[in-house]
Amino acid sequence: MDSVRRLVADRPVVIFSRTNPTVYELDQISNGKQVERALVQQLGCQPSVPAVFIGQEFVGGDKQVMSLQVRNELGPLLRKAGAIWI
Repeated sequence: MDSVRRLVADRPVVIFSRTNPTVYELDQISNGKQVERALVQQLGCQPSVPAVFIGQEFVGGDKQVMSLQVRNELGPLLRKAGAIWI
């Protein structure tokens, strides 16, 4: 879990994935398997990716992000995290 916290500490939005253009691709970082285990075991990510963090807080996967957007809650979260300014 510490490795996940370190990776999300300095970024307003972090997405863990395997092949999509993202911030961290688990199959391309040296401790990718360890990070993936932490996502599954400690955060309950099922499946393990995508795992989205906004403002250092775990938001969930793609369904949770889409749900935030539908409820008009995604924009305010991104603004609060400093990821967007509009």
